[in-house]
Amino acid sequence: MTGRMQGKVAFVTGGGSGIGAATAMRFAQEGATVVICGRRREPLEELAARIGAAGGKADAVVADVSDEAGFVAAIESAAQRHGSLDVLVNNAMAYTWGSIEETSTADWHANFSTSVDGTFWGTRTAMRLMKGKGGAIVNVSSICGSLGTPWMAGYSAAKAAIDNFSRAAAAEGAPQGIRVNVVIPAVVETPATAGMLADAASRRNTEKLIPMGRVGRPEELANAILFLASDEASYITGASLPVDGGRSSVLVTAL
Repeated sequence: MTGRMQGKVAFVTGGGSGIGAATAMRFAQEGATVVICGRRREPLEELAARIGAAGGKADAVVADVSDEAGFVAAIESAAQRHGSLDVLVNNAMAYTWGSIEETSTADWHANFSTSVDGTFWGTRTAMRLMKGKGGAIVNVSSICGSLGTPWMAGYSAAKAAIDNFSRAAAAEGAPQGIRVNVVIPAVVETPATAGMLADAASRRNTEKLIPMGRVGRPEELANAILFLASDEASYITGASLPVDGGRSSVLVTAL
């Protein structure tokens, strides 16, 4: 612990598990007051209690980022309650699985309501609250937004939208001292990827595609998010940082 987030107030969506939970823990370890946002109260309160027991400061907030009014109110209330908003991490996501031919319009839209709409609403609200004093926004995308992924067209399109939206937001926010960056994971061991890593054979097949030979850990993504959110990245905005074990750098891997 070095106090890299000392005195800052950070709001993290999708904070009940996986990358979001690991990010909340790291922020708290570095001195931030962390507002952990998610749809299910129990895991949020459990994480907040763990952070508190370790000497950190955390606040659990139940909100659905696909509900504009509720999500915006949650951010604004947190900023009022804690005196400011210095960091926003848009991590919450949702996806549907299936071929393009069989994807319904409702399923297509479901990929966007959380990932894209939520990121837009969160970023817009944060930029209004940070105006005049600066801040940092980190949006979590996916390698699926950079490379074509069969059976996940809606999710891939949504994550690609986040990448380019973040660049536009970075350009608009820069004059106000608001930095907007993106972290791009590939396969990370979280509840969302449990199905594709359910057995030894599936894990081996996945790991063969990654030059480093293993899937990522939530803490490794959290460290990258921490860096981009901290003052150490004070001259970085509009960047998209792959944190993927080299997966996006290769066309194929050795057999």
